[in-house]
Amino acid sequence: MLLYLARSVIFLRMATTPALTGIGTRLRHLLDLLENDLADVYPSLGLTDYRPRFTPVIRALTARGPSTIRELAEALSVTHSAASQTVAQLVRRGLVELSVGEDARQRVVRLTEEAEAMRPVLDREWALAEAAVADLDTELSVPLARLLTELEEALTRRSFRDRVAEAAARADEPAADGSAGGGRGAG
Repeated sequence: MLLYLARSVIFLRMATTPALTGIGTRLRHLLDLLENDLADVYPSLGLTDYRPRFTPVIRALTARGPSTIRELAEALSVTHSAASQTVAQLVRRGLVELSVGEDARQRVVRLTEEAEAMRPVLDREWALAEAAVADLDTELSVPLARLLTELEEALTRRSFRDRVAEAAARADEPAADGSAGGGRGAG
């Protein structure tokens, strides 16, 4: 409970003071809040030594069957490195095992019996998390999933890198009086 109150105070402070951090920092902070709160629930579900980042990999392996790390990365829309790191943690935890793929450089990931036995609890955790998201959506001006989809689509149409480059170009355009920085992005 104390942890929840501390997080609430931090969140309120962030909401009432001028933003001193960029969007990346704020997004990481929100993800930390969501994942830490979810991890706090796990012991009550009987999940010990389990992290929120494991669930998408386990769900993907459940849906797709044994998969290479590259296939998992593509299915989860994460980098190969991120998928590989999560798989390494799952191996240490005994929830997945690796075997050599068709190419000796490939590693095929499959669920262990322990992970298979955990699936009913993980399915319940997923349903509870989805219910919590639905509850959160009632307090937002736009449903979170819709906003995330719109963000992904916008960044697919035009990358953030391109947007920053365009803002820099606008900032470097001469103003009507001939001075630098007359573009829309200046200031």
